[in-house]
Amino acid sequence: MKSQLSASIMCAASLKMEQDLDILVQAGIDYFHCDMMDGQFVPNLMLSTETIRAVKARYRIPLDIHLMVEEPEHVIPWLPLGEGDIVSVHYESTRHVDRALQMIAEKGAVPALALNPATPLCCAENVLDRIGMLLVMTVNPGFAGQKMVPCGLDKIARARKMLDDAGKNDMPIQVDGNCSLENIPKMEAAGANIFVVGTSSVFSRTLGIQKGMELTRQCLQNK
Repeated sequence: MKSQLSASIMCAASLKMEQDLDILVQAGIDYFHCDMMDGQFVPNLMLSTETIRAVKARYRIPLDIHLMVEEPEHVIPWLPLGEGDIVSVHYESTRHVDRALQMIAEKGAVPALALNPATPLCCAENVLDRIGMLLVMTVNPGFAGQKMVPCGLDKIARARKMLDDAGKNDMPIQVDGNCSLENIPKMEAAGANIFVVGTSSVFSRTLGIQKGMELTRQCLQNK
């Protein structure tokens, strides 16, 4: 399947986010990755529902919303979702994962399950029929600019095998965490399809967004 890029908009310049997002659109970005953090599930606070609503109203690019919040069931009703949007909830964030995924589907978006680096893949087995994407975290969530955890590539490969063995060959694996120009080809070879790109690629200060997008696209085998 075609590999895609999802730009982490929390890495955009705060005072000129619209300008940065305009450049991403012109460069052909596939998704806007929107990180929501509550300071509880992860030790950081990030994008509000109002910011996400403003992005949704301004652009036609599908949203890829990553909920790093406790009890996401309370947040999902506030999200501005439509066909083609993706919402990821963490297995570790709620006792009612199945219910949260169902709520996302009822709003017309693609439900996805996110797994932290130390969370075993078997946690996804009972909801594979509920989800349209599996998100493998290759850093511990909460902050941009981290290095990939040692088990990252192996876990992507094992996730791909798990999905294929379950007859889910067409289900994409998204990777979030140090999707750099060096790591993306390795991640893709391991079986990943959607890459959350941030400070180590598209938002590189030395490259700039336009050049960062160009070089990141060149890294992909399945363009």
